[in-house]
Amino acid sequence: MFRQVNQIRQGRRDSGHLWRYASGQRGVTLLELIVAITILLILMGAAVPVVRLTVKRQKETELRRDLWEMRSAIDRYKDAADRNAFQIKVDSDGYPPDLDTLVKGVDVQGKKLRFLRRIPIDPMTGNNEWGLRSTRDDPTAESWGGQNVFDVYSKADGTGLNGTKYKDW
Repeated sequence: MFRQVNQIRQGRRDSGHLWRYASGQRGVTLLELIVAITILLILMGAAVPVVRLTVKRQKETELRRDLWEMRSAIDRYKDAADRNAFQIKVDSDGYPPDLDTLVKGVDVQGKKLRFLRRIPIDPMTGNNEWGLRSTRDDPTAESWGGQNVFDVYSKADGTGLNGTKYKDW
């Protein structure tokens, strides 16, 4: 380093960077700043789509888990109704009348039997309103007949990463 500084003092410049350093000038040139910002922008541009995809994948995973949880609660209610653990309406086919019944529970021999802790929030729509299907509804219908809850689905309009619509999950 001392040899290079001596060479610079004698007028022999090997490097512009060493010359700036030896002469007391510090900092970066405009060109270096532009190159650094350009590299950062390219990296950020590549990272944004990856982050968006990751967020969408996480929401879809949460949606699948919530649908599974509610459908499992409906199945447990149906199994308990089929075992005559509690009284059901004649026209309900053993399915719950609504999702609130799964949360509030039913009386079984003096005890409350709950099937669901809470109605989950749909991660795609941001609210806890789910599409419902009864045993008497057409499978492709988007309106609920109100007799019972046979199935649940998301009311989101989007399409998943696998190419299927969220309401068809």
